[in-house]
Amino acid sequence: MNKTLRKAVIAGNWKMNMTPSQTTALINEMKPLVADADCEVVLCVPFVDIAAAIEAAKGSNIKIGAENVHFKASGAFTGEISADMLKETGVEYVVVGHSERRQYFGETDQTVNLRSLAAIKAGLKPIICVGETLEQRELGYTETLLKYQTKMALTNVSAEELKNVVIAYEPVWAIGTGVTATADQADEGNGYVRAAIAEAYGADVAETVTIQYGGSMNAANAAELVSKVNVDGGLIGGASLKAADFSIIVKAASEQK
Repeated sequence: MNKTLRKAVIAGNWKMNMTPSQTTALINEMKPLVADADCEVVLCVPFVDIAAAIEAAKGSNIKIGAENVHFKASGAFTGEISADMLKETGVEYVVVGHSERRQYFGETDQTVNLRSLAAIKAGLKPIICVGETLEQRELGYTETLLKYQTKMALTNVSAEELKNVVIAYEPVWAIGTGVTATADQADEGNGYVRAAIAEAYGADVAETVTIQYGGSMNAANAAELVSKVNVDGGLIGGASLKAADFSIIVKAASEQK
């Protein structure tokens, strides 16, 4: 992490958890624990929880995000949510291309790009997820795949627009499995992403982009992970549903320079 060059972001991804009333209670519990954070604190919540989350987070340093966005402005897409709809709710961030969306709901590199472009156009900040499966890692394709996914996701994104984009390296084999990449593996993966950005935009631009690690970061391993030069924060799953654990991760990021 290098805060002199880029913003550190700790973002919780609640996935399909928490009702609106539970959302209010959890954010109220979190607020005093992260009030002095020296990093961006974001909670990406289910669509039905957005209103409650924004109300509960008022007056605090917690930013609210969504977990998905459609690439069309409107139309016959039952169950989907457009970028303009999200923008009007007051969210600032949105997760795009999470591995669970890719695995269970047919997300592709092309639709990740389209969703990212729609989010940017609406004034949202996409947190774009990339990552390899265990099989792909074992075959030695990690670098090739991460560079490809990153460049595909950023197709037609300008250098100026890139200032509002966060990339999250999420090794698929470390999501929801309890297995975490070592700090060196996380730094290496994030480094591949940064190298891809450098190839597309130049090294100076790449050094300014926030790249999170998102594979089972928790209270116990956060400090070691965020100490690595290419790890600019985390996209946090289960640990973001526990105020105490999430605040420890925020503190770890806050203590880095």
